[in-house]
Amino acid sequence: MIYTEQFDIAFLGQYTKDRIVDKNGSRIVNGGAYYYGAAAAAAMGLKVAAITRLAEEDFPSFSPLIERGVRVKAIATPKSTCLRLFYPSNNPDERILSVTSIAQPFEPSDIESVSAPIWSIGASIRGEVSLEVLKAIKAKNARIGLDAQGFVRVVRDGQLAYDSDWPEKREVLSLVDVFKADVVEAEILTGTRDLYEAARILARFDVPEFVLTHGGGVVVYAEGSFFEAPFLPKTMEGRSGRGDTCLSSYLSARIFMPPKAATLWAAALTSLKMETLGPFLGTRDDVEQAIRERYSI
Repeated sequence: MIYTEQFDIAFLGQYTKDRIVDKNGSRIVNGGAYYYGAAAAAAMGLKVAAITRLAEEDFPSFSPLIERGVRVKAIATPKSTCLRLFYPSNNPDERILSVTSIAQPFEPSDIESVSAPIWSIGASIRGEVSLEVLKAIKAKNARIGLDAQGFVRVVRDGQLAYDSDWPEKREVLSLVDVFKADVVEAEILTGTRDLYEAARILARFDVPEFVLTHGGGVVVYAEGSFFEAPFLPKTMEGRSGRGDTCLSSYLSARIFMPPKAATLWAAALTSLKMETLGPFLGTRDDVEQAIRERYSI
């Protein structure tokens, strides 16, 4: 018999050891959608679980999550996923990614001991999270938020490339309640950089809600309406992890808030995260203050 622990929200995704290269130089940063996402959810005082796969030597990477009360289930693999992110300009949507190693993919048994009404799936590369894993999560009667990056990204000759027609796309999307994509991924999937039009096209897959990010902010489609809020960071030092943080903060806020308020919350929290390398380590009060001061609320 498997003991199952109940949480408010759970995150699934591989840890990534990111080498970030930009005009400020090169540095190694702990990353991964699960990492950025779980930290943002913890800021709301939620009971958070995070499931990840990584090399045992990188286990210390998630200590900031444990310190915030996140329950981390770490599964050891021979190698961690290691990425190189090169930003040639100040535009966070413009980046070149390469891969030096990949952790082993998740299995349905990895999620059996965790129960939550909301799951955020933050894969980095296609194949990391299979259809079978998603079905196992859906069988828990969970609401699933899914990032497009883990399904449109593929590795070709060590570089991350995009492929819009992944196998089982329609079946995967049929399991998703909130679908997140950035402007590049939205264009790959729909042929347009107009995020309003992209949402209308993607809605044909019967996904109820969309979180679509671009350099200037976030566009949400939910309950038949569009909502939008700008990112207003004071610096861009922590731009890596922007989308992961935005999806997580939106999913977390939707537990308590309608879509419009959740959109504003996600934009404000993501703005604060973009000012510092690593995950968001602020508080709910910090986000509320940013909303008052930066959004004239």
